Amino acid sequence: MKKIINTPNAPAPIGPYNQAILTGNTLYISGQIPMDPKTGELVTGDIKAQTQQSMENLKAILSEAGASFSHVVKASIFVKDMHQFSAINEVYGTYFDIETAPARETVEVANLPKFVAVEISMIAVL
Repeated sequence: MKKIINTPNAPAPIGPYNQAILTGNTLYISGQIPMDPKTGELVTGDIKAQTQQSMENLKAILSEAGASFSHVVKASIFVKDMHQFSAINEVYGTYFDIETAPARETVEVANLPKFVAVEISMIAVL
């Protein structure tokens, strides 16, 4: 059985999907882009600001499900330019303790939704 997780504190889906699905004790969080949920506007500027907004969106969804970043077991980061990896990693790293950091992959892609520079998805176990 699956439970739909949605919160107004993260951007509304821009297609036929939900922010997250909880099935059993596993939470699957859809990819989050740097969109401000309050304004619906994309965060522009440097990649650090974009990464921070994506992570804050993920944080809001985790919180809605009763979880935190310590529950995350897998993260997927999709980037437009791998040259920005170190800046993305710097911001991403502030959300995790090294002892409980999840498994992760970072992949460079040709394009992302709304042509943003970064998108991050996660899987958590509650």
